[in-house]
Amino acid sequence: MMKSGFFKDRRFFSAMLTIAVPITIQQFISSTTNMVDVLMVGQLGETSIAALGLSNQVFFLLILLLFGISSGSAIFTAQYWGKGDLYNLRRVMGIGLTLGISVGLIYTLAAMLIPEVILGLYTNDQAVIALGSQYLKIVGLSYVFTAISVTFMSVLRSSGNVRLPMFTTIIALSINMVLNYLLIFGNLGFPKMGVPGAALGTLIARIIECILIVSFSYRLRTAAAARLHELKYNFDFFKKVLKTSLPAAVNELLWSLGITTYNAVYAHIGTGAIAAVNINATIESMSFVIFIGIANACAIMIGNQIGAGNEKVAYEYGRRFLIMGLAASLVMGAIVLIARPLTLSLYNIEPVSYEYAYRIQLIYALTMWIRVTNLLIFIGILRSGGDTRYALIVEMLSIWLIGVPSALIGAFVLHLPVFWVYGLVLSEEVVKLIIVLPRYRSRKWIHNLASVVS
Repeated sequence: MMKSGFFKDRRFFSAMLTIAVPITIQQFISSTTNMVDVLMVGQLGETSIAALGLSNQVFFLLILLLFGISSGSAIFTAQYWGKGDLYNLRRVMGIGLTLGISVGLIYTLAAMLIPEVILGLYTNDQAVIALGSQYLKIVGLSYVFTAISVTFMSVLRSSGNVRLPMFTTIIALSINMVLNYLLIFGNLGFPKMGVPGAALGTLIARIIECILIVSFSYRLRTAAAARLHELKYNFDFFKKVLKTSLPAAVNELLWSLGITTYNAVYAHIGTGAIAAVNINATIESMSFVIFIGIANACAIMIGNQIGAGNEKVAYEYGRRFLIMGLAASLVMGAIVLIARPLTLSLYNIEPVSYEYAYRIQLIYALTMWIRVTNLLIFIGILRSGGDTRYALIVEMLSIWLIGVPSALIGAFVLHLPVFWVYGLVLSEEVVKLIIVLPRYRSRKWIHNLASVVS
């Protein structure tokens, strides 16, 4: 009955749009701001682009690890919300805050004390290392605030409140953009700071975002408005939650290490190569915003249904999201392909970097549907069903046995141009898709954790 009524199920589409649209808007604003930041810094030259891009690899590692922690917790918070169990939801939130803040502190210390060592892993260009170190020492102070914000946003989204995270992010990013305009170039009487100015603007914006998301969560009495004693948990409960959520966090950590290895390979090919990859990364993030929204809606809606005991509905929801994701990714891929000359004309780069970026975007556009399908299966379906161990094994084997060796061989053995190395890296996405599609069809990924862990 549900299959025949795909386009007639107003409840499904209403719930999906209610969740997906605000998250998509939030991601779009974030990606737009990041693109504008790169455009601003790009006016200072390729060294500045490379320094900002490589410095942001540290934040990239952090945010993915925080995402792993929060999405691991969200497996439980979404199911507990579907079950109506606010008590255990807030206990899981306490675990998320503990882990997130701890990770944020570690990254802050690394960014403050050994920025040169970190950046030296990516490039030998001393000018890039020096400039990037200035950026890290400032922006590193924001990492704990980011950890708190991510945890609150995760709980709010799991409980169906997606508008508050959207509005607070929009406000924070708007402030970030204005501050960058003032501090990078020294406009309206502000000091001209260049790349460090971008770091200071980002630090201030992230602190404001944290203050807003926490204060309004309590003022509006949301599911995240937990009293201190409600966040407490015992070790037995911690172990039960960690058994399922830890693989999600480890997955993101090892996956992010794989991605940062790719970027290190690109950087060693040359400054022009990493500049082209960083430019393409902004295009990727812009074109991927709708799929981030869809994947989050998929995870929340499936998690809520599993927690409520509706496993057949959860499976059908997964099928619907996969169909929509495939159709939308084919359309978006065509748009990226057609818009290449326009988007690349916005950057002040050398002809060789332009050519690299032009070809990388061709490969990205043609393979977007594969990446989107994997995103929906891993983040939206397997993880929401608590099938985190299987997802971890598949992701790690594909990245470290296929993706990373392909990148290393392509760059250092075959000495291929960066766009061919980029293409080789995507071979791991193909392998993942072949493996996980049967897993989705088997329904073995569905685990009702809300009825087991309490």
